[in-house]
Amino acid sequence: MNLLLDTHVFLWWDRQDHGLSGAANALIADPANQVFVSAASVWEIAIKRRLGKLEFAGSPVAAIGANGFHELPILPTDAEAAGALAWRHNDPFDRLLVAQARRLTFTLLTADGVIRAFDGVVQLWAAA
Repeated sequence: MNLLLDTHVFLWWDRQDHGLSGAANALIADPANQVFVSAASVWEIAIKRRLGKLEFAGSPVAAIGANGFHELPILPTDAEAAGALAWRHNDPFDRLLVAQARRLTFTLLTADGVIRAFDGVVQLWAAA
């Protein structure tokens, strides 16, 4: 299975946070699954860290590699699709993740209730 981690899911995994469910931990740890982290998440982490809204030591890009995950670039078609989503949610990072998961038919692993309410993408709940 190809998994796309929502930003907070990536952060929880990287910090070994207990916010992740056992099922989410098992999916991420399963070597049969390919785990991706979007450039949108790296962008979100960098912005929130600069604004003092998030503590993250080191490089998110380095953390992706250290965790054995794959980087997922943002394509112009992702940006266009994110802007065109018929969805009343203004968070650009969430919109990009949903657009990427749809385009690639990846399963979005999230614990965001707003994303959960969007039924146009395959997703699994990650919160404990």
